[in-house]
Amino acid sequence: MREILDDIEKGNPLDPMESARRNMRTPLRKRFYKDVTVESDAQGHRILLDGKILKTPSRRPVVVPTRALADAIAEEWRAQKETIDPLTMPLTRLGNTVIDGVIDAQAAVAADIRKYLGSDLLCYRADGPEALIARQQDVWDPILGWAREALGARFVLAQGVNFVPQPEQAVNAACRAIPENPWALGAVHAAMTITGSALIALGMAQGVLTPEQAWNAALVDEDWNAQTWGRDPQVVERNAQRFAELKAAADLLKLAR
Repeated sequence: MREILDDIEKGNPLDPMESARRNMRTPLRKRFYKDVTVESDAQGHRILLDGKILKTPSRRPVVVPTRALADAIAEEWRAQKETIDPLTMPLTRLGNTVIDGVIDAQAAVAADIRKYLGSDLLCYRADGPEALIARQQDVWDPILGWAREALGARFVLAQGVNFVPQPEQAVNAACRAIPENPWALGAVHAAMTITGSALIALGMAQGVLTPEQAWNAALVDEDWNAQTWGRDPQVVERNAQRFAELKAAADLLKLAR
C-alpha cells in the first residue's frame, strides 16, 4: 500500500495536478485489497482497506471531518477495478494534499492565495480583438463586481501583461474571504491553482460560481485561441482532467462542511 500511496501523490503536496501528471507516466498497480469501509468516532472519520487505516504519502492517517467526505473517498477506492488509477481518485489526492500540505501550513497557503490576489488573472485584459475584449468583460466583470459589492474589494484593471499593483485595501478585503478551515482552504488553493485565479476560486467557495462557471471563466483566453487556431487533442484531454480536479475541489468544499 505504501508504494501505491506514493504513486498517488508525489512532489509538491499543494499541487494535485502535478500528482496527476506524474501518475500518467507511472504504470498502474494492481488492486491489493478487497473491502473498503469507513470507521467513525469523536476524532473523525477514517477509510479502512481490509481493516487497515488508509494513510497519506507522508504516512499520516486519512482522517476527514465528515462522514459524507469519508464515504466519497471510500467510494473512489471501491470503484477501482483490477488496477488502481490515481487519475480517477481526485478526492483521495486532494484529501492527501490537505492532510500533508495544508493542515500544518495554513498561514503559508493563505499567503499564496493573497499573492495571487495581487496579480489576479481577471484583472489583466486583452487589448484586442474587440470580440475577445467583450468576452472577457461578459465573463469576468460579474466576478469582479461580486468582489466589489460583497467583499468591498475594488481591483484595478490593466491591458496587456505588464504588472499593475493592486490597492492594498482591495487585497486585504478579498483576503477576508479566504477560509480558515484547513479543508476549505485546501480546496480553494487547489481551485486557484487549476483556474489561475484566486477570485474565481473564492467565488466558487462562496457559492457565487458553479464549477462549470468557474471553469468557463478560467478558459476565456484559451477558448478564444482554440476557436482561432483549433483544438489540440492533448490539451482537450488535459483540460478534462483539470476540470475533474476542479469538481473535486467543489465537492470537498461541500462535503467537508
